[in-house]
Amino acid sequence: MTETELGAFLRAHREAVPPAAVGLPNGNRRRTPGLRRAELATLAGVSVEYLTRLEQGRDRSPSTQVLAALSETLGLSRDERIHLHRLAKTTGGGACDGAAAARARTVRPTVRALLDQLEPAPALVANRPGDLLAWTAGFARLAGPTGLLEAEPPNLVRYAFTDPRAHDAHPDWDAVAGERAAALRAAAALGDSHAALLAEELTITADAGFRDRFEGSAALPARTGVERWAHPEVGELLLAYESLELPDPDEQRLVVYLASDEATAAALDRLNDHHPAASSTVGDHDPRAHR
Repeated sequence: MTETELGAFLRAHREAVPPAAVGLPNGNRRRTPGLRRAELATLAGVSVEYLTRLEQGRDRSPSTQVLAALSETLGLSRDERIHLHRLAKTTGGGACDGAAAARARTVRPTVRALLDQLEPAPALVANRPGDLLAWTAGFARLAGPTGLLEAEPPNLVRYAFTDPRAHDAHPDWDAVAGERAAALRAAAALGDSHAALLAEELTITADAGFRDRFEGSAALPARTGVERWAHPEVGELLLAYESLELPDPDEQRLVVYLASDEATAAALDRLNDHHPAASSTVGDHDPRAHR
């Protein structure tokens, strides 16, 4: 039986915990990074045999108590604990509420109205596989010249790994690519068939960099942080972002970018002045309407 996403998640987090963080000596003869299975099992109050079965995919139905004990010992964040619980539910054959068979390609009118209110800030709505469903004119001014909006539909992951312009648009491309791969891995792990199909596509069409990042990632993508963008008209931008989940069966998320320093704020002002928007309406399918 092959390793499950649940097992991979547990193993990756076990290997990421420094022994000193749980009161154990680091030692000089450790062959395994982080905690050994026996150490995690003892601290969480489960047997080594059972933890081995979980990591190897030979046991797919851990109890809530076991998941809670492992989460506590591994120091998982709230989001990571929720993800672990959902992985167990999916791996065990339970329904995954985010794996909608029919992928929505639009946003609700109220979400459109919210995007209008966010102008001229760069903001977008994406689904779990990274398809862009709607965006502000401010985001079009930011991302349009990079080529991101030319695909139909635009997709954050596909752009990062298959469009050479992504390396120019993101000076910290390695970090951005890691985040995009982590987001796709998390979606596919929870049974999202669209995310799984995109992962299969990119395994074939992208270079080994995608496969290595996708298969090696067990961390969840960050919901907030700072990204550097290189814009051909106004230069380098340092943009802080916030990612908010929207109440939707497709688990759409709203991402809003804000200037993180005065130089970026001034550059965005210049960009808005040079390209005033005729309207703040966003669209779903035709990126040409946002250029």
